[in-house]
Amino acid sequence: MSFQALVIRKDDQGYRAAIEAVDESDLPPGEVLVEIAHSNLNYKDGLAITGKGPVVRSFPMVAGIDFAGTVLESSSDLWRPGDKVILNGWGVGEGHWGGLAQRARVKADWLIPQPEALTSLQAMAIGTAGYTAMLCVQALEAHGVAPGGEVLVTGATGGVGSVAVSLLARRGYQVAALTGKLSQTEYLKVLGAHEIIDRASMAAPGKPLARERWAGVIDAVGGATLANACAATRYGGIVAACGMAQSLDFPASVAPFILRGITLAGIDSVNCPRPRRLAAWAQLAKEIDLAHLEMIVEEIGLAGVIPAASELIEGKRRGRIVVDVNR
Repeated sequence: MSFQALVIRKDDQGYRAAIEAVDESDLPPGEVLVEIAHSNLNYKDGLAITGKGPVVRSFPMVAGIDFAGTVLESSSDLWRPGDKVILNGWGVGEGHWGGLAQRARVKADWLIPQPEALTSLQAMAIGTAGYTAMLCVQALEAHGVAPGGEVLVTGATGGVGSVAVSLLARRGYQVAALTGKLSQTEYLKVLGAHEIIDRASMAAPGKPLARERWAGVIDAVGGATLANACAATRYGGIVAACGMAQSLDFPASVAPFILRGITLAGIDSVNCPRPRRLAAWAQLAKEIDLAHLEMIVEEIGLAGVIPAASELIEGKRRGRIVVDVNR
């Protein structure tokens, strides 16, 4: 049986991505075969599809780090045919064929149950970005940041940022949203941001220490922005770093760490242990604002992924892009 997939190739003809017919027998090894309903488009997917970053580790590769679907076959006791499942990370779409396809075969312990409160479309509207945002919120609260405190969210119109703003505002935090898209001010205010800050004010290297302001920070961009966020974090505060949309560099000083005792917490969603994944998704199913989620998301078909990937990398998209792989 053949199915449609977004395949990335690198050979004598160069680096390229295209929608191709793939035979089920070509799928990589795994205990579970899944019929995919929805995937999505993350920043990492955009880098992989456009070739703008060294994401893909072997070729050919089916792109897509997320998917939601139904188990067709399973040789594992964890899953039975008919189970609704989701997958985030684990190197899928990088070193193992991913979710921008109509079928996938993966390891059984990479999957988690799709929460009953969510459809496959809603689960992928959340996806790795929203799940990462929840991991960041949980890190802040485990550190002691409490509702009412002022929290900075960088890259606020992106996938992680949009969900983080909504989650934090819903929990009662004062959310400052940093963005280069000031035209999206109303969008961010509807999500719950109480202040919109132009990213240009934090995009260049700054002072080792700035005026104390943030009880916590969720940073999805890295670079000078992350360094400046650390410099302005209050005594004993925490910065959760989960992305590098601006840069992998960290041009910072040790001053905030040794003079204000702040914590820089790295948030990894790819290899996050299963219990933490389940806890994050359980909270998301309870707390996600479905009206906000509907406003955040845009749904496209598989054929629209390649142009959307370029626009995502160029900063021309906001929120979440869900892919119906069957249209």
